[in-house]
Amino acid sequence: MLAPELLELSEDGIKAELRLIPATHGPVSENDLRELLALPGFAELCPLEPVIQKAVISINKLCGQDDGKFEQFFAIAERRNGKVVIEVSPDQMQAEMEIVAAYGGKQISLQDVLVALKAEGVSMGLSKVRIEQLLKQIPTLAPGASCKQVIAIGKPAVNGENAILDRKVPLARERLLQPQEREDGTVDMRNLGSVITVKPNDVLMVKIPATDGIQGFTVKGTPLPPIPGKDLPLVPGDGTALSPKDPHKLIATVAGQPVETRTGMQVDDMLQIKEVDVKYGHVNFKGSVLITGDVHEGMQVRASGDITVMGFVDSAQLEAEGDIIVSKGVIGRQLADNKHSTVLKAKGQIAAQFVQYSELVAEGDIQVTKQLLHSNTTTLSKLLVSDNNGRRGDLVGGQAHAAKGVRAVVIGATAGTKTEIFCAMDLSDLKNELRALDESVKSMVVACLDIDARIRKLPPKSEWQDDPVMLEQVRMMMEQKKRMSEERVLEEQRFEALKQEVDNYYANYRVEVLKHIFANVELHIGQAFNRTQREHGTCIVTNQGQEVYFDYSAKP
Repeated sequence: MLAPELLELSEDGIKAELRLIPATHGPVSENDLRELLALPGFAELCPLEPVIQKAVISINKLCGQDDGKFEQFFAIAERRNGKVVIEVSPDQMQAEMEIVAAYGGKQISLQDVLVALKAEGVSMGLSKVRIEQLLKQIPTLAPGASCKQVIAIGKPAVNGENAILDRKVPLARERLLQPQEREDGTVDMRNLGSVITVKPNDVLMVKIPATDGIQGFTVKGTPLPPIPGKDLPLVPGDGTALSPKDPHKLIATVAGQPVETRTGMQVDDMLQIKEVDVKYGHVNFKGSVLITGDVHEGMQVRASGDITVMGFVDSAQLEAEGDIIVSKGVIGRQLADNKHSTVLKAKGQIAAQFVQYSELVAEGDIQVTKQLLHSNTTTLSKLLVSDNNGRRGDLVGGQAHAAKGVRAVVIGATAGTKTEIFCAMDLSDLKNELRALDESVKSMVVACLDIDARIRKLPPKSEWQDDPVMLEQVRMMMEQKKRMSEERVLEEQRFEALKQEVDNYYANYRVEVLKHIFANVELHIGQAFNRTQREHGTCIVTNQGQEVYFDYSAKP
């Protein structure tokens, strides 16, 4: 071991200084120098490994040479204070603190932590408990050892909730799904209850307003504004008004049949007819039509509201601005060119118990509770062939076009009847619309920047504040910018909603089979195609990578 006197503290007590003559004390090893540093008074100092390595090489190199007769000096250790390191995540949503124990120097105190936090700008979401926990670990740490923990967490913004229009009255189509219960507890499938009507002052709909959301913050105190919920106007329709006591309530002002609209409800006058046949003639009514019997062959019924038929529709044409509800069945026959003798068209929904050899076209859902046979259906929404319990609902033959998917208990038949399903066919159109919205938003951003640039180029306000022409021009520019900014916010909201729809398109718009899908069913989901060759059980059929995929694990 080297002589202890070769190592001494510097005058300021910070460094351990090695002084020796290579020719006299060499050669040496790194362990020799570390043994000196283990002596009392030096053990708490931080070894300077690069200097130690360099010193050993230099000393051993000078051994046996003339220069080795001269004293060499090396500072091989030093006293170090404790250290605190604050690391903020890239998104500034959390800050981690690391404490490094001192090498014979001053240990970290709470004041040092506060200074470090201030230097990094960390001021929000701090946990006093976690900071104290780290400080309490310092006495247990070996010199140079460290401990760390997240000591600050930001608060993400909570986006606002969209406004909701909560309907408080049932609609005519909902009667079809709610057969009446007998006294003995059984269900009478033929009795669908009384006709849905309202009287003046009945509450039809309640608006739950959109919320602004809750502002968040980063650990550096930067505010994170929430995205406010989208408003949804509650607009009174014919026969309705906003309540004078509560502008968020829509009430009926007349008696009649309630009809849901895109922005609220209306109450239609109701024309009640027993039978629509050649004796009664065609029907074209402004309001809702209730037919307590049947619509016979060759007859036409048109209404600006709902059409409700308590009996059958047989080889007739029905067209409604609202919903079409047929309590019993829709019956037609095959015509030339894959056409059918019965045609139902609705801007709302279509609901019936069973349908055969008919054409059904709707903007809303099409729901058949028992059987949809050899018919052509087209909906911008969903095709639902199922009762309320999901036990019965056969979709057999014909073509079914449903933009937002199909849900049926059984598709096809054991005899291998050709059945064609088309859904989720509009992705390219949605992508084009998304690109158009993106370009629109960008153009409005550029236009607003252009207005800002024009305003900045104006002379000082003192030179034109009394000029009415200039004042009017500036006012018009500011109004134009405000109008564009408001429109841009709406476009951005539409863009985000549409982008979410595009991103989850095939996950949401699919074919759901509750029991069986038989052979010879042609499935078109987007550009993916498959003709079933065998029977499949309960499954969800989706487009995955432009291939038709049967998922038997997921429950519809």
